[in-house]
Amino acid sequence: MSNVVVESPESVGMSSGRLARIRPVMQSYVDQKGYAGISSMIARRGKVIYADQVGWQDREAGVPMAADTIFRVYSMTKPIIYTALMTLYEEGRFQLVDPVAKFIPAFGATKVLNGDGSLADQNPLRPMQVRDLMTHTSGLSYDFLEDFPVGALYREARLMNDASRSLEAVIAELARIPLAFQPGSMWHYSLGTDVAAHLIQVISGKPLGQFLQERMFEPLGMVDTAFGVPEAKQGRLSAMYGLPDLFAPGMTFGALFGHFLGGNVGRREVADTYPVDAPETFQRGGIGLFSTAADYMRFAMMLLTGRASDGQRILGRKTLELMHTNHLPQALLPYMLAGAPTPGYGFGLGSRVASDVGATAVAGSVGEFGWAGAAKTYYWVDPKEDLVGLFMSQYMIGFDLPESDLRALTYQSIDD
Repeated sequence: MSNVVVESPESVGMSSGRLARIRPVMQSYVDQKGYAGISSMIARRGKVIYADQVGWQDREAGVPMAADTIFRVYSMTKPIIYTALMTLYEEGRFQLVDPVAKFIPAFGATKVLNGDGSLADQNPLRPMQVRDLMTHTSGLSYDFLEDFPVGALYREARLMNDASRSLEAVIAELARIPLAFQPGSMWHYSLGTDVAAHLIQVISGKPLGQFLQERMFEPLGMVDTAFGVPEAKQGRLSAMYGLPDLFAPGMTFGALFGHFLGGNVGRREVADTYPVDAPETFQRGGIGLFSTAADYMRFAMMLLTGRASDGQRILGRKTLELMHTNHLPQALLPYMLAGAPTPGYGFGLGSRVASDVGATAVAGSVGEFGWAGAAKTYYWVDPKEDLVGLFMSQYMIGFDLPESDLRALTYQSIDD
């Protein structure tokens, strides 16, 4: 079990009294907004100084949210995948500008679907590169996004909801579908992380789960993080609530918004698209990992220093700087996620990166980075303040912003 020692906030320049404001606000989301339970954690200067849970892991069964509750982290799988991939970069196994086809030849033949329905070759001088997978500029898309015609082809191919297919099989199918745009020409959220995950398999010659275990989970002490949940731990897995499953066959973000407007929220079953019991097959890049607040905090804290808590180096300082700087040209900013602009942020190798705090409209610092998951999980890392914050729940596509409240409540607690 992941045990975390919570230390004095005052020892790192934060106020216990002001941190106490967090709990009633998080509780209000349980009492008034349909969230079953929430787990929050904050660390500064290498010490966890706040960890709390409100509400329920399983509301109907009366199981309270616990320190060791296990969550489906959905897209918070992505930063772990990219960080693992960068350990291979540090071994000189690839360059960011290498064509993806150098390692996965099928992508060399992938066409681009033009607006008029015709097909074009990728620009031979600028084909899909490894960095495009990490910055979401690859030309790939997602099943649930409807802004390009290829979205319908993704839905037909069931790229996101056939958990019985291996990652290798999914990527082989993906390479046969045309790209939405020329690589490097725009930012678009996509299955690029899944391609990056397969890249890890190809370069390392190991199954993805084994590679993550060796490079990330074991050295960081992430004892509850994996692509499945063993039977002995399944009693700790949070139930899912909120809107219908974003990854259900045929589901789109537009349809989901219709469910939101219609008030269709409740308890959900997501075992078909996010199985607990198929860790050998259900290995993905964009989603798929299960984790706890304590485990994910260990990973996020490592992103500040490059080291595990025992001092073992996972990534070099300059590699972390390369990952968490903006890689998008000004013409591609602000990037749009599901039709919504993200002012004040650029994008690094797998995470948003704050460039203009005023434009972001939330408390933070230039250089802050992090990401979120579809079921309302969220983390941020602020190198300037030596601060990490973590919000965990299981609420499918919530349009409320409890994570922004947690940020405001965290920063107002700084007292140095």
